[in-house]
Amino acid sequence: MNRDCLGRQYAPTEPYVVTRRKIVEFADAIGDTNPIYRDVTAATAAGHKDVVAPPTFPIVLGAEGLDMVTADDELGLDFTAVVHGSQAFSYTRPVATGDVLNSVTTIAEIKALGATEMITLDTTVTDEDGAHVVTASSMLVVRGDAGEKGQ
Repeated sequence: MNRDCLGRQYAPTEPYVVTRRKIVEFADAIGDTNPIYRDVTAATAAGHKDVVAPPTFPIVLGAEGLDMVTADDELGLDFTAVVHGSQAFSYTRPVATGDVLNSVTTIAEIKALGATEMITLDTTVTDEDGAHVVTASSMLVVRGDAGEKGQ
């Protein structure tokens, strides 16, 4: 991969409106039955203003950023050789029903370990006022000899 792309920030995505339905669909997809993801009464009893999203929900917001990264020919990422290495989330507050979220993906790290390369992508999610909500960090492992090409 092209190390000159380190720090590259991709265009902001279109605003994402968080709805109860999207939260429930995501909770169903991951098999999480926690009532704060489904029921307003349970969510407010837990101290939230409305239904909140599971902690891994920002994966949905990072998908568009990942698409931009994989389409970046200058980066030289061979997505056919990619496996997901790790995922982490750094929250300021939970994602909740009614949020209008914006996200920007940045290449935070590119490194090689022998024939394997690793790229870390940070997707920073903010609300409509520009306040930080969460940063989702994904580390992707690129198998092969890319790290031996001297880039």
